[in-house]
Amino acid sequence: MSNQPPNEARVIPLRPHGTRPAGAPPRQAPPAPTAKEPLWRDLVGDVLRRERLAQERTLKDVADEARISMPYLSEVERGRKEASSEVLAAAAHALGLDLGDLLTRAHGELTRLTSRHAAGHRRGVAGPSHDGMCLAA
Repeated sequence: MSNQPPNEARVIPLRPHGTRPAGAPPRQAPPAPTAKEPLWRDLVGDVLRRERLAQERTLKDVADEARISMPYLSEVERGRKEASSEVLAAAAHALGLDLGDLLTRAHGELTRLTSRHAAGHRRGVAGPSHDGMCLAA
């Protein structure tokens, strides 16, 4: 008979902890996680929110002036919704910006973030310069 109390499992290790079978390759550290590139909707939303807060305006005030719903504008600002160019233009105009101003600011933010990201991966490697803006709908 066993000395174990009933209904309790017994663990029998197959090999001592920390040892590996003979001939097994050494364990390698998992690859470092790569930084995700920023999404356009996140960048545009950040620019809208920063501008709204800089003007000390409420979400409701800007949404009413832009004639879009407050919950939708909130989702756009948080990068949860991919807004149409019409919605972005309306939000920008409500903040006193042109659509071009909004997109230029978002592009600047994208360039800043991706150049910092690329610098960490391509040290010493000269790459092409990207000074233009490319938008796809």
